[in-house]
Amino acid sequence: MLHVDNASQAPEPDPTSLLAEAVRCAEVRHWEVVPGAWLVDDGRTRCSCGDPRCALPGAHPVGADWGLLASVGSAVVRGWWTEQPQASILLPTGRAFDVLDVPEVAGCLALARMERMGLQLGPVVSVPAAAGRRGRRLHFLVLPGAVAKLPELLRQIGCTPDGLDLVARGEGDWVVAPPSRFGGHASALWARPPTAQNRWLPDAVELVSPLAYACRRDPSAPRPVLREAAAVH
Repeated sequence: MLHVDNASQAPEPDPTSLLAEAVRCAEVRHWEVVPGAWLVDDGRTRCSCGDPRCALPGAHPVGADWGLLASVGSAVVRGWWTEQPQASILLPTGRAFDVLDVPEVAGCLALARMERMGLQLGPVVSVPAAAGRRGRRLHFLVLPGAVAKLPELLRQIGCTPDGLDLVARGEGDWVVAPPSRFGGHASALWARPPTAQNRWLPDAVELVSPLAYACRRDPSAPRPVLREAAAVH
């Protein structure tokens, strides 16, 4: 059975673990990495960017050129986190992978179903929701190209592209890697950690149907708009 650790019980990541994981992402997994903002604790938790209304505290790039700076060079990455040990670990999407982003409840339902189906899965990250949103999200790593494919894949199973809380993240976007801490005191966690067995990522076409099905069953999610229902009205 899938088990995602409760974020409130997750230990606060120490600088060494952030450094080690950032280097591991670049050196072992060959994922481009760039340091992001971090949380500052000085009586109240706030984002290092200084914006009191920051929508992604501790989980966003620190400069407009972040995409150009991203690197797989372990020496470069080690230097970044040696200089700023608390920086969050950002992984640009649309390069080594895209991400299918769903609510955690729906994602856990989908994971259980996909495991029963024997589908090949890649790593999956559980992250806190953005400011103003409740719950957590699951990020499924898939082959690049998911953003372009998602609207048609949803239409093929009877959903409008905006009818489900299912989002693809690709070129120009990023995700936050564990054990980065952001959005308060919660941390990004591996729901399905990277291993030698799941380094070959699935195509989005294999995961969209079970993810959409799970989003429909998620009682906390908005109801999908189906073509058949729209035709009746």
